[in-house]
Amino acid sequence: DMSTSDKASRAASQGAESGVAHVVTCVVVGAGERGTVYSQYATEFPERLRVVAVCEPRVVHRERLAKQHEVLQTFDDWKPLLDVPKLADFAIIATQDQQHCEPAVSLAKHGYHLLLEKPMATTAEDCHAIAAACKAADVMLCVCHVLRYSPANRKISTLIASGAIGEVVSINHTEPVGYYHFAHSFVRGNWRNEAEAAPALLAKCCHDVDLIRAWMLPARVTRVSSFGSLSHFTAKSKPPGAADRCVDCAVSITCPYSAEKIYMDRIRAGHTGWPVSVVAAVPDIESVGEALASGPYGRCVYSCDNDVCDHQIVAFEFDDGRRTATLNMVAFTEKLCVRQTHIFGTRGQIDCTNDRTVSVFDFTTKERVDLDCGREIGCGGHWSHGGADFHLIHTFVKAVSSNDPSLIATDADDALSSHLLVFAAEEARKSKSVVNIE
Repeated sequence: DMSTSDKASRAASQGAESGVAHVVTCVVVGAGERGTVYSQYATEFPERLRVVAVCEPRVVHRERLAKQHEVLQTFDDWKPLLDVPKLADFAIIATQDQQHCEPAVSLAKHGYHLLLEKPMATTAEDCHAIAAACKAADVMLCVCHVLRYSPANRKISTLIASGAIGEVVSINHTEPVGYYHFAHSFVRGNWRNEAEAAPALLAKCCHDVDLIRAWMLPARVTRVSSFGSLSHFTAKSKPPGAADRCVDCAVSITCPYSAEKIYMDRIRAGHTGWPVSVVAAVPDIESVGEALASGPYGRCVYSCDNDVCDHQIVAFEFDDGRRTATLNMVAFTEKLCVRQTHIFGTRGQIDCTNDRTVSVFDFTTKERVDLDCGREIGCGGHWSHGGADFHLIHTFVKAVSSNDPSLIATDADDALSSHLLVFAAEEARKSKSVVNIE
């Protein structure tokens, strides 16, 4: 067995190789899916990150994450963190969207650097407040626009910067949400209702807007238009004979959105991760069955209180028409969140239709080169968004460890600019107008 000193020496060596100079500490505010994902980095790399406290109102979720990280300090709210000296270097804020602003502003004032789940907040005013608070307190803010950190998207950024396809003239980007993902999250789930959460474009695609804006820099958005609606998941689309709950429904077997298919079939196949893990704290047949009989995830998708768009397109004009881009968010797709990106330049074209392969066509040589970015992930394949979740938290830990905010691609100013474009797109859609960006 390795001695304690040997283990310490190896940990220090691994930390140095990773660019993390010393162990960084964090508190987790919100122990749901995203808080669990980001804090997983501490489990895999304890020589780089340690979780020292968990704040979560739900007992099962709080205790589960505390046990995973062997945390002794737990709270049912984040506010007690303000009553004691700062416990850690940074806070992971992964509460529900409308609950981002208050803890972000307060914890920044208390001296915590912030890893803030997207979206920053659900109003432009709250986004401005968060950015201002972080600047005033001189703390680092990294908004979790994870797409910017994926190996494939970083490769695209490098290619654009190198001039590989000349000047970028237009971008066509699609976010295929996935038919059962949309039913789970945006019809039955936490993001179904704009008043309770946020518009689907903000909740689901703020980091797609961020990606488009970043690829077009230094060009600036000058006008935005948008079209979309809730077209299918309404009472008008409810099949004859359908019940209000899938467990009682005579037509469930022919419905692609049946809760029986989405959740119970997965449980029977031994799958207990997302989305099953969201339905019940203990993801087994009995618990999930009870949840579907009485909870929100067992409701008919045509009998919910959802109102967010199930399809939406956004058109961006850059530099008064010199460049353009489109974003298409659509629920009705086979693939889940596997973005389809096509970038058109004056000397070539870039295509990326999966998480790992970037294809470049050169107009001059008429040659196409496929670049495999999968081997660049540098982490286990279980990290989602094509490894982007890993690279985001790893980059932020490095930034905090070295006190180097320049490592953060999605800082306060950057994230704020992208969010303001989302709000402008929603204004355009609702007012049926073209919105000028000052």
